Amino acid sequence: MKNTIPIAVASRSFSRHPVLRSELLEQYSDVRFNDRGVCLNGESLIELARERRKLIIGLEQINEAILTALPELEVISKYGVGTDMLDKRALIRHGIRLGWTGGVNKRSVTELAIAFMISLLREVPLTNLEIREGTWKNRKGKQLSERTVGIIGCGNIGKDLTPILRAFGCTVLAHDILDFPEFYEANQVESVTLEELLRRADIVTLHVPLDDSTRNMLSAERLELMKPGAVLINAARGGLVDEAVVKRMLIEGRLAGAGFDVFATEPPDDPELLRLPNFLATPHIGGSSEEAILAMGRAAIKGLDDNRIPTADYPPGR
Repeated sequence: MKNTIPIAVASRSFSRHPVLRSELLEQYSDVRFNDRGVCLNGESLIELARERRKLIIGLEQINEAILTALPELEVISKYGVGTDMLDKRALIRHGIRLGWTGGVNKRSVTELAIAFMISLLREVPLTNLEIREGTWKNRKGKQLSERTVGIIGCGNIGKDLTPILRAFGCTVLAHDILDFPEFYEANQVESVTLEELLRRADIVTLHVPLDDSTRNMLSAERLELMKPGAVLINAARGGLVDEAVVKRMLIEGRLAGAGFDVFATEPPDDPELLRLPNFLATPHIGGSSEEAILAMGRAAIKGLDDNRIPTADYPPGR
């Protein structure tokens, strides 16, 4: 027998996915989907979720005003792993239970990070532009194999990425606020300070959540510590990196390349950065492989019933 509790699905991606819609409707009979195809925020989100007891969200912002306007709401289930759009204190104040599963899209993000690394080391963005413009130039580039890679954040994605890099023969450095000695030992990872990682790594890749402790963690001062000719990857969250400084370092040749899947403002509003031949950009697709979408969606469905009140350290967004 289907559950009759009223549900709303704010996520556009979930709402337009036929398999996820079908699987949710197999369990719940009263579901209101976001069929407008737009990102819902503020009043439009309140309108969709009004008188609903459970809500599936993706990138929608949940704050005090939203929760105050939705007194019937009991559960929010997260489609995806990022939690920077959630005001956890407001959730706690309103007694809202949260369904969240970490790591469901880790392989999707890992593979995009590897694609960024190889593409930038082999100068794929530049050579693609050149050949489109009629220039045939045999640029040499560099291999990923045997390079030193620094992973900032060794949570689900960092741990998934590590053995793949080791298979390339890479030296792996890791920096995290938590210690994972058994994992580090098993995978020959060197745990270092953030400053040491930036000084030593040929490639720096970010895999941390966005919160008050990580916002602008790669400031101008820290970016200047990076090796000349290094590559920077951000497939984590916008707001972790000073994008203006990255642009300057790319123009000056201090960085060989940068690959960003996420930006402080999305869509990004710096066309000069996007046009740089040593910059590779994608529109926040790291966790959006078909396989990851199904995994995230099924975790969100499960989270409608498997949930708990957030705490200061839950969910960690890692």
